[in-house]
Amino acid sequence: MEQACFKPSQSKDRTLRSARLTAARSPTSALKAQRAHGDPFDTPDKLGALLQQIIRGLEVHMEKETLTSPPSLPHGATPDISPPIAGMGAAQDRWRTPVCSLLGCDVPILLAGMGGVARSELVAAVTLAGGYGILGMVRETPQFIAQEINAVRARTDRPFAVNLIPAATDAALLDAELGVCFDSGVPAMCFFWDVVPSAVARAKAAGCLVLHQVGSLAAALAAEAAGADVLIVQGVEAGGHVHGTVAALVLVEQVARATQLPVIASGGFATGASLIAALSLGAQGIHCGTAFLATAESFAHEDHKSRVLAATAEDTVYTDVFALNWPPNAPVRVIRNSLTDALGHNLRGHHPDALPRDVIAEDAGAPLLKYSTDSPLRTTTGNLEAMAAFAGQSAALIDTLPTAADRIATLLSEADAALARLGKMTAN
Repeated sequence: MEQACFKPSQSKDRTLRSARLTAARSPTSALKAQRAHGDPFDTPDKLGALLQQIIRGLEVHMEKETLTSPPSLPHGATPDISPPIAGMGAAQDRWRTPVCSLLGCDVPILLAGMGGVARSELVAAVTLAGGYGILGMVRETPQFIAQEINAVRARTDRPFAVNLIPAATDAALLDAELGVCFDSGVPAMCFFWDVVPSAVARAKAAGCLVLHQVGSLAAALAAEAAGADVLIVQGVEAGGHVHGTVAALVLVEQVARATQLPVIASGGFATGASLIAALSLGAQGIHCGTAFLATAESFAHEDHKSRVLAATAEDTVYTDVFALNWPPNAPVRVIRNSLTDALGHNLRGHHPDALPRDVIAEDAGAPLLKYSTDSPLRTTTGNLEAMAAFAGQSAALIDTLPTAADRIATLLSEADAALARLGKMTAN
């Protein structure tokens, strides 16, 4: 299969080198043991053996840390025993980590719950391909959330989550959003930004698994204390809203060492080599936004997708100019445009209350404001260039627009190739 995620540039080599280095220094990897045996890992069987030792290292790490049972499944749920997707069974089985059984997916590749972009079509496509879909429903009406939940279920009976942002949502709306999710029997909730213990507690009381995205060790520990079951650890390389300042290479391992919960790596993870890197750091999977934004099923506008395909890592900027609709001091990573070029790419302390309310576009009849966090969707018209085109630094590794299933299949193929290179490199 075509290596769809990589550009033919030095970026690919840099990613592979990073994966090898991070794997070699992981506290849970099996590389030292394999060196002692002198195995070159030049066959599929040997490749699988190395991977299984890495994954077993994750299981041992969890056993030593928790000394208790793993987080329970949602009320009424059973462990996932569905057969692998046709034609992908061997690859999916090879990459299955402990968190896959908890979530009910085949491979540890999670769709980021991007607001507006991660709607039912994309969630279902990722889920049907063996990954884990997260529906992005920040500040949506309860009626629309119910409609999207039903649309996912019309396409698949596999588990998925709904992503909400408690700290960025009016309390009454959040209450209604949570209510419709619980009434619909959603198996899992995903939260982001500040940890709101009451929201986590409500979700747990409703029988939901809780995934919580965090951007610092302190936030990770707070989410764990609040009752979260899975931590999505976001590095500063990520696109969209960025809640921390530490690179994923450091933060993911830092949190994996400190917490008892399964960790999912986020921010810069869009290729098979990055999946290897994440596992070697102690994570059990990866959380992908940019890679899935640039797919056929994504609800992003074609202009947004084309800008991702054309972007380099340096084209993404960390800025707080897109501040409307979110709490103060909420930086984002976007592809540079006329607004960021005019204002500069540094954080400037932009406060939502101090920004003008100029209409520059509309979506489904609703006005969209300059400096807002709204990104251009399929249904958006107006000055798209001046809107927030969210993307992480991994945009540098994305140059095709496949289906979500092909994105996952390519990522797994790349992971096999990267692991084989790693085995050969460390065998001598």
